[in-house]
Amino acid sequence: MKTSFEVNGEMVQVDVDPDALLLWVLREDLKLTGTKFGCGIAACGACTVHVDGEPTRACMTTIRMVAGKKVTTIEGLGKTEPHPLQQAWIAEQVPQCGYCQSGQIMQAAALLEKNSNPSREAIVEHMNGILCRCGTYHRIQKAIVRASKEMGS
Repeated sequence: MKTSFEVNGEMVQVDVDPDALLLWVLREDLKLTGTKFGCGIAACGACTVHVDGEPTRACMTTIRMVAGKKVTTIEGLGKTEPHPLQQAWIAEQVPQCGYCQSGQIMQAAALLEKNSNPSREAIVEHMNGILCRCGTYHRIQKAIVRASKEMGS
C-alpha cells in the first residue's frame, strides 16, 4: 500500500506495509540514516524525529501514523547550513560516541521552537528521556543555552 507524507520539505510516497515503522522506512527505504535505532521501545530517544513539529519516537511510529504529515529528520534540520543547535553541539564538544546526538538535537530543536529562552530547569525537563550513555548531559545543556542565544540574536 502506498503512503504519502512529507520528509524534510519534500513529498515522498512509499510502498510499504502501513504498519511498517517510520524508523526503518527512513533508514532503509529513504536512506536517511541520521535517525538511529537505540532501544526499539521508545525509551532512549535516539530515534527522535519531528512529526508536524512534535518530537516523536520513530521506532514506535508506523507509516500509517504519518500519512499526510510532515516529518523532519536530523538531515532536514539544517538543510542549507548547519542549524544553530548543530553549531552549538560542535562548539560545546557535546558528542563522545555521538550515537544519541541526532535524537538529542531533534528533541532540543522542538524545545527551542516553543521556548526560545528556556531555563535550565525547562531544558532538563524537556530533555528528560533522551538517554546519553556517555553522560554528556552538562554539555548538552550548555549547547542548548548557546543555541538559544545564537537564535535570539
